[in-house]
Amino acid sequence: MQTILVCDDDKQIVEAIEIYLSSEGYRILKAYDGKEALEVLKENDVNLIILDVMMPGLDGIRTTMKIRENSSIPIIILSAKSEDNDKILGLNIGADDYITKPFNPLELVARVKSQLRRYTQLGNLDSQDDSHIFRCGGLEINDDNKEVTVDEKPVKLTPIEYNILLLLVRNTGKVFSIDEIYQKIWKEEPIDADNTVAVHIRHIREKIEINPREPRYLKVVWGVGYKIEKQ
Repeated sequence: MQTILVCDDDKQIVEAIEIYLSSEGYRILKAYDGKEALEVLKENDVNLIILDVMMPGLDGIRTTMKIRENSSIPIIILSAKSEDNDKILGLNIGADDYITKPFNPLELVARVKSQLRRYTQLGNLDSQDDSHIFRCGGLEINDDNKEVTVDEKPVKLTPIEYNILLLLVRNTGKVFSIDEIYQKIWKEEPIDADNTVAVHIRHIREKIEINPREPRYLKVVWGVGYKIEKQ
């Protein structure tokens, strides 16, 4: 049974989410502020976190940043704010998905299942290629143990970052449009995908490039999309 941590200072929202996810067979752990959520994580094996942004004490933004210091567990951010800037902020700090309150419970369940599927099948993209190690210059991906190294130094990526990089490295030199990347990674229709993909691309560059402003590996082809440059 997969375990989901739900953290929101509104107990009614936590209880509502628990009802819907419990009915789908998930074990639910509950917390009501960021500090409590971090304590729960220390004591339990958790497969996914649903985390409210606006909470007293340690808010969702700082909690996500703390979690990302040593974990790539999927995080879905909840917020009453609907502006694009808030969505980008959530992605910038390491969240994997973002849902605006009030939300459709069925949509939340679908997004939870989608994130868990990507996390448990990390790197499992559509391909018949039997090779499990991919190299491009000093960049190497070992898809057996899901490890990424640059010049033999380990790089820690979130599941979505890993899948984007794996897609591009497996197809070195091929340009993928933003919509193509979104469809292959998120398995959804690319509606307003530009900001979402761009944020993850920037995160990947910050982790694999010596100078992200002058990338060696992950290149933009203006007006077309992104590619991994052949070395």
